[in-house]
Amino acid sequence: MPMGHTATQQAGSGGLKATEHRLANGLRVVLSEDHLTPVAAVCLWYDVGSRHEVKGRTGLAHLFEHLMFQGSAQVTGNGHFELVQGAGGSLNGTTSFERTNYFETMPAHQVELALWLEADRMGSLLTALDEESLENQRDVVKNERRQRYDNVPYGTAFEKLVSMAYPEGHPYHHTPIGSMADLDAASLEDAREFFRTYYAPNNAVLSIVGDIDPEQTLAWIEKYFGSIPSHDGKRPPRDGTLPEVIGGQLREVVEEEVPARALMAAYRLPHDGTREADAADLALTVLGGGESSRLHNRLVRRDRTAVAAGFGLLRLSGAPSLGWLDVKTSGGVEVPAIETAVDEELARFAEEGPTPQEMERAQAQIEREWLDRLATVGGRADELCRYAVLFGDPQLALTAVERVLDITAEEVRAVAAARLRPDNRAVLVYEPVQGAEDAADTAETDAEGEAAQ
Repeated sequence: MPMGHTATQQAGSGGLKATEHRLANGLRVVLSEDHLTPVAAVCLWYDVGSRHEVKGRTGLAHLFEHLMFQGSAQVTGNGHFELVQGAGGSLNGTTSFERTNYFETMPAHQVELALWLEADRMGSLLTALDEESLENQRDVVKNERRQRYDNVPYGTAFEKLVSMAYPEGHPYHHTPIGSMADLDAASLEDAREFFRTYYAPNNAVLSIVGDIDPEQTLAWIEKYFGSIPSHDGKRPPRDGTLPEVIGGQLREVVEEEVPARALMAAYRLPHDGTREADAADLALTVLGGGESSRLHNRLVRRDRTAVAAGFGLLRLSGAPSLGWLDVKTSGGVEVPAIETAVDEELARFAEEGPTPQEMERAQAQIEREWLDRLATVGGRADELCRYAVLFGDPQLALTAVERVLDITAEEVRAVAAARLRPDNRAVLVYEPVQGAEDAADTAETDAEGEAAQ
């Protein structure tokens, strides 16, 4: 048999289970039965993201994500969208620093169609990739950059902070959207070489979750994916190691047409997959995760110096994660007043740590978010792929919350004291200029990934 079973069924949290298999060409397969509703999700993660790009060719991973919807050998033009949506399904793809994923949620009886479509473009996209399709999608991505980044208030804030927190030459120095100049420079041969290098079965994980027959599903996977050859030319990503702290405060003042002054900051935090990262997640949840958080209570409710105050975590496995602070000021309040209050709250938290009530609330919030992801077939399929690609074990997705619930208040205090410091942050200060009163509403920056349209 060309397909080997590399793991047996294992019980996960809440009774969820997943089985793991591997084809002879290296494709890893994860299945999770769920007969609650007659739907199923097909999710395919390729181990390639913007961290694999080189200087002068940023944005290539995201550009190629769009090219994957441009047609393959047997599915021309917009056919992938038309076939999935015509069968009652939904689909998309996203690119991040560390992976590119593609996913369909289908009526259960249409799973074979989604598998055939994904296999066709994995195995035959090069036969359809030409200058016309490259130019078409290059323009789409450039327009996406204009609409979501360059021409909206605060649109380039995340890009600026990332470039400050990760120094020049670091694989995470640039965001997945890429630069206009590099998008213009990408050639057809660049795209073809990118596909040959990274879009191989031995560089991918395929998960299918939902109302499936495992034996039949495995037979379809072998039928459609089994003959696609593996490729051994992948270059490993460059080392993302950095000191735990930046070693000083990096700062930039941005004068733009924005609706209000803003204080934004990025802190280097522990790598994903560690206890310290889970502790940091809890710390940021207590400090800035919603309307019950310390920063919201201090700045929005008590002082009334801000209209919004939040703290979030961008988890990264190949480099330090990023803590993202975002405060929009109220009325004529100056940023120094906001920054002083933020530093007071961070210092107090580093000294005292979270209260028992705050720990309980933060752990419950993270647990609810985890349950929400695993409750849908698409969310669970994505999580299984994530843990398989980034950490080598999809089963970790089913027990992730147990590790968060095991974190102590002292661990949360300790990571805050070590990392949430003025000498470990990149700071952006936004100052409105003439015409700001007519600026559009703030657009939310998507740090997880760039979605295909």
